[in-house]
Parts: sequence; C-alpha cells; structure tokens
Amino acid sequence: MSYDLAGKRVYVAGHKGMVGSAIVRRLESEGCTILTSERSTDLREQTAVREWFADNQPDAVVVAAAKVGGIFANDTYPAEFLYDNLMIEANLIEAAYRNGAEKLLFLGSSCIYPKMAPQPIPEDALLTGPLEPTNEWYAVAKIAGIKLCQAYRKQYGVDFISAMPTNLYGPGDNFDLANSHVLPALIRKAHEAKQAGADCIEIWGTGSPRREFLHVDDLADGAVFLLKEYSGEEHVNLGSGTDLPIIELAQMVCDVVGFDGSITKDTSKPDGTPRKLMSGDKIAAMGWKPKIELLEGIADAYRAFLAGEGKQ
Repeated sequence: MSYDLAGKRVYVAGHKGMVGSAIVRRLESEGCTILTSERSTDLREQTAVREWFADNQPDAVVVAAAKVGGIFANDTYPAEFLYDNLMIEANLIEAAYRNGAEKLLFLGSSCIYPKMAPQPIPEDALLTGPLEPTNEWYAVAKIAGIKLCQAYRKQYGVDFISAMPTNLYGPGDNFDLANSHVLPALIRKAHEAKQAGADCIEIWGTGSPRREFLHVDDLADGAVFLLKEYSGEEHVNLGSGTDLPIIELAQMVCDVVGFDGSITKDTSKPDGTPRKLMSGDKIAAMGWKPKIELLEGIADAYRAFLAGEGKQ
C-alpha cells in the first residue's frame, strides 16, 4: 500500500544541509506540511529531541541530519563522526516511535559496504567483509542506524525504512577543501586555479578509484518515492548506476569550469576504496530511476558554487 503524503506533517531533520534542503524542495509538491527544527534543537541531545517531537507530532520523519565529510575529515575527527551520528539517529528514531510517527526514512551512505564488496554492490553485501578504514567511523554509525530501524520494525511493528545514497553533490554542497567530498573539492580547486592562472591542479591518490555520483535533486526524488512506495526491512540503494575513475571526473570538472591546465597526482595521499558502485536493481524494479546526467549535474553544482550556495 502506498503512503499518501498529502495532508501529512512531514519532519525533515537536517533541512539546512544539502540533502535535507533538497528533500524539502521535493516535498513542496506533495501537499504536505513540512516541519523543520532550528539549530537550537541539538539533535544529539535526547531531551531536546523528545521535547520537539512532543510539541510538533510529525506523521512522517526523514532522517537527513548527520555529521558528514570526506576522507580527511573522517580520519581527523573519528570520535565526532561516530558519536554525533549515533546520537542523532538514535534520538530521532526513538522519538519518532514514542510519538506515534506513521513512517520514517533513515538515510545512510554507500560507505556502509565492505571495502572489497562485489561490484555493483547489492544490498545483501552489508556486513560481509571489513570496511574501508578511511571512513569506518561514519560507516559504523550508519550501519547502526539501519539496524535500529530494523529493530524497531521487528519489536514494535513500525514502518521505519532505510535508503543508502551513493556519493551526492549539487546545490548546498560543502566546498571547503579541508573537509569536503571529492567532487565539490575538485570544483573549487579548478575554479581557483582558473582564477589564479595556474598551470595545474592536484588530486589525491592515483586517480584510478572509480566512484558513482548522484545529483542531490535525484536523491530527493528517490527518497520521496521510497517514503511513499516502499515498506520493507532491508535498506534500498539509491544511486545513478554508473561510475567513472576520479581522474576522468577531474577532467570533466575542469572542462565545465573552463580550466585548461594539467592534473597532477599526489600519490602519498590515500585512494580509499578501489571501486564503489551500487546496484540499483531493487529500486529500478519498483519503477524509479534518476534523471540528471553527470555533466549537467556538475554544471549545476558549479553554478551553485559561483552563487555562494553551500559552505565555501
């Protein structure tokens, strides 16, 4: 049975982030009342979350709030990535249950899968091997969120589901080189190199790892689709279905930005997982697929960067 969002009170936790803001935009066409909480409600604090839920009584919840970052941030702040994400998801899931929410969607990450998972990665590859060390703290927290939703379904019979997005990008992204993901970092590097008249930009590692990317507006559309159409214990992958080497991504970004210099490689820096392409067979069988091609999406992300959207 489909879950009709029309007339519902839908809480988007993390509405100011790239993912949360995209989901808010997408929900505006669903005829629902969109609820958000301000930063004064610390989602890591159980009492604050319980009080917010008691006051607002959402019918549906999207857990898009998280502490996120790239390889450098994960490796530098392991305690924060594990603790903060555990607290946020546990408080939100518990409060949603205690206040009678009809539906909850927990958003995780493709980094939950083993480093050497089969490619493309099916949902049942979870917990079949060791994680990638450079982001294991975040991955462990997100795995715990999946299992928490499953546990609440099993014990309390609630309709709590999980989706695992691939690498996301787009308006509202983090372009800060100290803790951004690869695509926004490349956009900023290429732009600044172009502005400075530099001869080259540098990428981390060998450039050979392959990555999959999904525009955040496609993610938002897929998330709303699952909120309405899916009810099951197993998490669902949300990706584009294609990947490319980082060196090719870097060249594509340079082409979009208009930087015609060379690309050098710092092989003293880690590559991370060799390949991380998720299988999209499960959600495709339900009737959903992404619409935004990577080149078009990068151009949109660059537009957002130039407009000062997101963290600069």
